[in-house]
Amino acid sequence: MPKVIPSTSAHGGRAGRGRRVASSLAEINIIPLVDVMLVLLIIFMISAPMLQRGIEVNLPVASRSQEIASERLFVDVPLEFREDRRVYLGKEPIRIDVLAERVRQMLLTREDKQVYLRGDGAVNLQELMDILDRLKEGGVQNVGIVSKLPGEQ
Repeated sequence: MPKVIPSTSAHGGRAGRGRRVASSLAEINIIPLVDVMLVLLIIFMISAPMLQRGIEVNLPVASRSQEIASERLFVDVPLEFREDRRVYLGKEPIRIDVLAERVRQMLLTREDKQVYLRGDGAVNLQELMDILDRLKEGGVQNVGIVSKLPGEQ
């Protein structure tokens, strides 16, 4: 509700002219707060997918690939495997000589002893066989090789 503030002017003008009306700011204006929050939300929605980058692997193409339905254990073999002998177990880089032990540790609490192998299309068969040997040594019963459908990204 506006307040009427009487004037204490010494000029002696009209009596009704010296009154001012001032509004009281008792509530907070939340419109700028909502605007800032929406801008921050948009920024985080745009930047979140950019932070979740995986390992770049060019999968080979197969005409009869199937989707993998549940949460599985993946071993990624990038093209750089030839130089540094490292694979990725999930998102963790692991040297090939400790792969069997790490897989054994991860499969202790799991019922299914399956691992899915995602290898770059340029990795040769002998290198994949070395990795398959290490996985079998680690207690893996089944190894699936992941591919993509023609035209799929």
